[in-house]
Amino acid sequence: MPRALASKPLLVAGVSVAAVVGLGGSGLLSPWWSQFVDDLGQLGAGLAAALACWIIAPRRAGAQRRWRLWMGAAASGWTVGQCIWSWYQLFADTPLPSPSAADAGYLTLPVFALPAVISLAAARPPSDGPRRRPGQLVMVLDGLIVVGALFVLTWATTLGSVVHAGAPNTFAFVVAIAYPVTDLVLTVIVILLVAGSAPQNRAQLTILGGGLLSLSLSDSIFAYLVSKGAERMPPLADAGFVAGMALVAVAALTPLPRSGQPRAAPAMRRGRWVHLMLPYAPVAGTGVLLIVQLVRGIRMDAVEIAVETAVISLLIIRQAVTLIENAVLLDRLSDSRARLTHQAFHDGLTGLSNRVLFHDRLEHALALHHRDGHQVAVLFCDLDDFKAVNDRYGHHAGDRLLREVAGRLRASVRDTDTVARVGGDEFAILLEGGGDPGEPAERIMAAIARPFDLDGAVDASSVRIGVSIGLVQAGEHGPAGVSADALLRRADAAMYAGKRQGKGALVRYRIDLPDGTGSSDLAEALAATLRDGAGLDVHYQPIVRLSDGTVVAVEALARWTHPVLGPIAADVFVATAEELGLIRLVDDFVLDRACRDAAAFAGPWADIAVHVNTSAARLGRKEHEETVRAAVHRHGLAPHRLLLELTETVPLPDVAAAAWAVHRLRHFGVRFALDDFGTGYNALAYLHALPVDEVKLDRSFTAADGRSEAICRSIVQICTGMGVTVVAEGIETVEQQAAMAALGCALGQGHHYGVSGPLARIAPPGVLDPATARRDAPSRA
Repeated sequence: MPRALASKPLLVAGVSVAAVVGLGGSGLLSPWWSQFVDDLGQLGAGLAAALACWIIAPRRAGAQRRWRLWMGAAASGWTVGQCIWSWYQLFADTPLPSPSAADAGYLTLPVFALPAVISLAAARPPSDGPRRRPGQLVMVLDGLIVVGALFVLTWATTLGSVVHAGAPNTFAFVVAIAYPVTDLVLTVIVILLVAGSAPQNRAQLTILGGGLLSLSLSDSIFAYLVSKGAERMPPLADAGFVAGMALVAVAALTPLPRSGQPRAAPAMRRGRWVHLMLPYAPVAGTGVLLIVQLVRGIRMDAVEIAVETAVISLLIIRQAVTLIENAVLLDRLSDSRARLTHQAFHDGLTGLSNRVLFHDRLEHALALHHRDGHQVAVLFCDLDDFKAVNDRYGHHAGDRLLREVAGRLRASVRDTDTVARVGGDEFAILLEGGGDPGEPAERIMAAIARPFDLDGAVDASSVRIGVSIGLVQAGEHGPAGVSADALLRRADAAMYAGKRQGKGALVRYRIDLPDGTGSSDLAEALAATLRDGAGLDVHYQPIVRLSDGTVVAVEALARWTHPVLGPIAADVFVATAEELGLIRLVDDFVLDRACRDAAAFAGPWADIAVHVNTSAARLGRKEHEETVRAAVHRHGLAPHRLLLELTETVPLPDVAAAAWAVHRLRHFGVRFALDDFGTGYNALAYLHALPVDEVKLDRSFTAADGRSEAICRSIVQICTGMGVTVVAEGIETVEQQAAMAALGCALGQGHHYGVSGPLARIAPPGVLDPATARRDAPSRA
């Protein structure tokens, strides 16, 4: 609790107590007036405590209301007793009236204060969960045991003689003994509850406990003075009564602190050990006392015997309650562990295994596969158009559908196979043992294809969905020691290949899945290749002048040959590189190799250009410009012999920045071309914004038909007017060559002039300078 919440009431209470005690005990007043000030201060503090409790209680709820109501009753009873006491002292001329009718009021304080402090200490915020009644019972028993043991110790040493000296009859004895007993009970209970209460309640409980302890202190002084036959009680001795009731009022006015304060776990653990050992220390003390009394021949009186018997009985009860509580906690712990274990390894919605359990069983199955050749296959299933079911019928229907799907999956495989939900609408199935794994996959597809009856969903009585399945068998692809993660990724890649084929398909995994699915094995192999360059090469395709067939340039193209799979189709590994974000490394590798080879050209090819593909999205980045300049300088290539073909896999993020980058590199000497013109995101806009030197007309426009010719003619006219050379791609026949030349295309490229291949196969003899060739031979190898 912030200190500011209680600082003002505490300050007022402190000043008031000091004023009453100081004025009453100053000696400036006559004895009667000094007693009047003293009693008036006690009455005022009692009234303040009662009013604060009664006024604040209706504004609170729960435990915060209950403890104030109990304490209001306690303070009211005490205040009534104080009124009677003051009448005796001030008007009946009875200095220390004991016993008297005032005792009936005073003794209501412990009766109502005890449930008040227990209610406050037992309160828990909602976030703390349900209360543990057995734990509170043990705490109360501990308090009673400690009280009883301490009472025996104090009675046998000093308290017994004091009480007997001040108790001429049985009634007086009962009254005399009631005060120390109740004070001792309250003191111990308060200490126990303050130590074990929730942090949110500790500030209020500490202030309230401090008030009760102050009252107990003055009670003890009063009992001592009565036993000694004193005629009056000095104001300083009454300070505990005034301060005690003042602190009760402060506690009632103190609000709860804001929740969310961190708890001190180590301190709580230490407090738990204190609670466990607390009752045994005073009980052990009473045992030592009894031994000493037996040795000295001192007999126990009736009070000692009764209290000691009660302490032993309470200790037995406490042990029984503790044993019962521990047994209940062990049962709950066992149940909780079982639930947590199930929750940790199973899906809460469908009851299927989850990803963790599936992975564990897959690893075990693979260990058997590697050791004994145990057959292992994985099916990765993804529901087709499941989102449409959620959007149309709601998530409740979607959940019902997932549970129905889970049941059909279980029914389609053997009991020994593992079915798991590994994602929202994704399921994995581990098939162990013999047989063709394609058969259960076909059964699953047939089962899922049947209509689903979703009760409770409007118009959803016969929902139909499909499923795409990827299948992979251990040992068919890649290294023999494949991991569980790798096998699951392969099945996932095969499933997505089926999605791209139109959904509802069963696809068996292979390492070179087409259409850029980016199988994990292909991705890992490509990443390894780009790290060391092994298997990656550059092929070239000639670009010729259509009028006479003279080679004027070559286009450098990346090619990859896997050591196990052999040549990988360019569209497959390029798509994989783009998906992995590695296309930059491929482009830079081709750029460096092309600049090196072009710088070595000699003879008839000494001045021809080399075309290199680069992503248009890289334009405007400082590192791209530095890479281009570095490659040209490193190999001594004349900048005008390098032409960068801008490819569009994504739209240009910043056309203005790209245009400035083209300007800077053209000023350096490098030339530019728009590749696959007509198929990009905004071909004419880029042609207008970027100062390119050439336009490579996509092969889809070079077909010999009227529509294509009209488009080609328009593009050639636009480019000619802008001073841009047009290159016709995809020329495969003489007729296409003649048609493109007639339309005004200056240059052409295609299989008609030769397919791409290694430089030695494309270039005529004498193209490479012998010295340069010898210098670069190890690198080319």
